[in-house]
Amino acid sequence: MSNGTHSTRGQSLAFVTGIGLILFQIYILIYPQQPLFERPVHLCFALVLLFLWRPLEAPSLPGWLRGGIDAALVALTLAVLAYYITGFERLTTRMENVSPIFAIDIAAGIALVFLLLEGARRAVGWILVWVLLAFIAYAFWGNVLPGWLNFRGFDLDAAIEITTMTTAGVLGVTTSTSVSFVFYFILFGACYAAVGGGQLFMDLSIRAAGRATGGTAKAAIIGSSLMGSISGSAVANVVSTGVLTIPMMKRTGIPDHRAAGIEAIASTGGQLMPPVMGVAAFVMAELLGIPYAKVALAGLIPAVAFYLALLLVVDLIARRDGVRALTAEEVSRTPPIGPRLHLILPPLLLIGMLVYGFSAAYAAVAASTLCFIAPFLRQNTWIGRKEVIAALREVPRQAAEVAVPIASIGLVIAVAVQSNLALKFASSLLSLSEGSIYASLALAMFGCIVMGMGLPTVAAYIIGAVLFVPAIEDLGIQPLAAHFFIFYYCVLSMVTPPVALASFAAAGVGKAATMPTSLSAFGLSLVAFFVPFAFVFDPGVLAQGSTVTIMLSAVALLVSTALWAVAFGGWCGERMSWATRIPVGLAGLLGVIAPSGSVTWLVAVAAGWGLVSLIAMRARRNGPGAFAGAMEPKA
Repeated sequence: MSNGTHSTRGQSLAFVTGIGLILFQIYILIYPQQPLFERPVHLCFALVLLFLWRPLEAPSLPGWLRGGIDAALVALTLAVLAYYITGFERLTTRMENVSPIFAIDIAAGIALVFLLLEGARRAVGWILVWVLLAFIAYAFWGNVLPGWLNFRGFDLDAAIEITTMTTAGVLGVTTSTSVSFVFYFILFGACYAAVGGGQLFMDLSIRAAGRATGGTAKAAIIGSSLMGSISGSAVANVVSTGVLTIPMMKRTGIPDHRAAGIEAIASTGGQLMPPVMGVAAFVMAELLGIPYAKVALAGLIPAVAFYLALLLVVDLIARRDGVRALTAEEVSRTPPIGPRLHLILPPLLLIGMLVYGFSAAYAAVAASTLCFIAPFLRQNTWIGRKEVIAALREVPRQAAEVAVPIASIGLVIAVAVQSNLALKFASSLLSLSEGSIYASLALAMFGCIVMGMGLPTVAAYIIGAVLFVPAIEDLGIQPLAAHFFIFYYCVLSMVTPPVALASFAAAGVGKAATMPTSLSAFGLSLVAFFVPFAFVFDPGVLAQGSTVTIMLSAVALLVSTALWAVAFGGWCGERMSWATRIPVGLAGLLGVIAPSGSVTWLVAVAAGWGLVSLIAMRARRNGPGAFAGAMEPKA
C-alpha cells in the first residue's frame, strides 16, 4: 500500500472517528458519566485522532513501516481504552495508597505515558516532551539532587498510581477542562469559522477602520482580536487571519516584519479577550474552582486596555512614518456587511447565555447549533454540505491537538504536588527575593516568559501556576490576581524572542524574516507588558469590588496604558525625541503599576499627560498644517 493511499485512508478513518468524538461529547453533556469513564474515553479518542491526522514523519523509513507504526500506536491506544472501560468501576471505588496495584495497571499506565509523550511530540514538538521527561526523571531520581530539590523519589507502583489511576494526574484537572469546556468552545469556533463568521469579522474591521490612519494595521488588530476571542489559539489565529491581514498591511507601506509582528501580537492578544480566552483560561477556572464566566469578566478590562493601547501605538507609528490608509475604492471591494450581519447572532447568543448564567458547555453547543441555522435566514449566506463537512473535520482535529498536550501536563502537576516540589519552589523563590513583593513578581514574570518560550500557552500556564502561584499567594496576593499574573506572562511568551511561536507563524505567513518579526511583535507587546502588576495592586482591574471601584480602576488603567503607548508610538503631532519619550514612558509605567487614585498615580499621570500636552501644543505652533493633515484619514 502506498503512502498516499495510507494517508487517504487515515484521513477518512480520522473523519469517522472525529464524528464519534463529537457524538460522545454531546452524549456526556446530556448524560454525565463518572470522571474515570469520561476522561479516558475523551483522551483516547484524542490520541487516535492525533495519530491519524498527523501520521509519522520519518522520510528515512519506508511508507509501509511508517503506516505500521501509526497502526500500532492506534491499536495500543485502543488497548488502553479497553483497560479503562472494563476497569473503571474498580478504579473509581479503589482506595489510593491502600488498594493493590496489579500488573495490568502498570502495563496500561506505562503505555498511556508513552502514548502521551509521542502525542505531545506530534502536536507541539520536542520542547514539551523534554519538560515531561525531566519531571518523570525527577519522580524516580529526585533523591540524587541536592538542596531543596531533594526528595525520596517514587517507586514504579506509586508513580503509576499517582499519574494514571486517579483524577490527580493525566486524568485530572487538565483533562477535565478539555472534556468539560475546551471541546465545546472549539466546536463553536470551528463551526462559526466554517459558515463565514471569521470572514465577517475581518470585513467588519476593514469597513470600520480601513480608511483611518494606519487603517490596515487597525483592521488587522480588530479582526484578529474578534477572531482570537473565539478561537483561543494564537498560532491558529495567525494562520487563519494573517493570510489576509499581512498582505493588506504590506500593500499600504508597512514593512514585512512589522506587518507580521502586528498580526502576531494581535492574534496573541485574542487569548486575553473574552468571551473565549483560550484553553488556559478554562484551566484557570478549574484550578480556582470558580465559574468560567467570572474568569472572562475579570479579563475584560485588561483586554480592552491592551487592545486600545495597541491601536493607539499603530496609529501613532503610522502618523510618524507616513503609512497610508486604504482608499475608498479599496474598502468598497469588501463585500457588503448588511446582507451578512445576521451571522453575528451565534456569538451574541454565546455571550448572552454566559451572562445569564448558563453553563459554558451548554452555551457553546447552543451557539454552535445556531451557526448552522443563522446562514439560512438570508439566501445569500446559505451553506451546503461542504461547510458542514469542513466544520465536522476541523472540530475533532483541533480538539485532539489541544487535549493531548494538556493531558500530558497532568504528569507535571502530579509530580510537582506529590513531591512537594511546588511548595519548595515557592519557599525558594521567596528566599531569593528576600520577601520583596516586587522582586518576587519580577522573578515569576521572568520564569513564565522563559518557560513559555516554545511551549503552548496552556502548557506554560499550568506549569507556571503549579510553581509560581503558591509563592505569589504567600505574599498576600489574592488567588485570582496571582493566576492572572501568571496567565498574562505565559500568553506574552508567545511573542517573546528568541523562541516565539506566534511570531514564527506570522513570519512564515508574511514571508518575513523571523527575528525582526519577533522583535517587532515583542516591542508592540510592551504596551501591556506591565499591566499584570496592576492586577496585584488594584483588584478593581479584575472587576473585583464595588461598581464605582471597578469603574475608577478601568479608567485609571486606560489612561496609564495610553500614556505608555504614546511613548512607544513616538509621535505627538511631531516626532518625539528620546529625551521626551523616556519620561513619558516612565510616567506611564508608574501609572500602570501604582494603585489607581493613589498620590503616586496622580502625580505620574498628571506629569506624563502634561508633558504630552506641551509637545502637542508646540507641534501645533510649529506646523499646524502638518499636524492637522496627519490627523485626517487619507483618501
